[in-house]
Amino acid sequence: MTVTLYTTHCPRCQVLAAKLDQAAIKYDVCENVDEMLEKGIMSVPVLEVDGNQLDFKQAVDWVNKGGAIN
Repeated sequence: MTVTLYTTHCPRCQVLAAKLDQAAIKYDVCENVDEMLEKGIMSVPVLEVDGNQLDFKQAVDWVNKGGAIN
């Protein structure tokens, strides 16, 4: 499973990163705004899981479910 956190280190980004760390989910971090724009990301945080983009609420729900993809 490939997990990438797209972040600018805003407060919500920090919350999501802390939740990922607490759940011991390994993830890469992307801070490159140009790359985010190329992917159509207009607000952060976005968590990309195996190519699927999750907004903040979806990402938190995903982490709370143990990182399981439905």
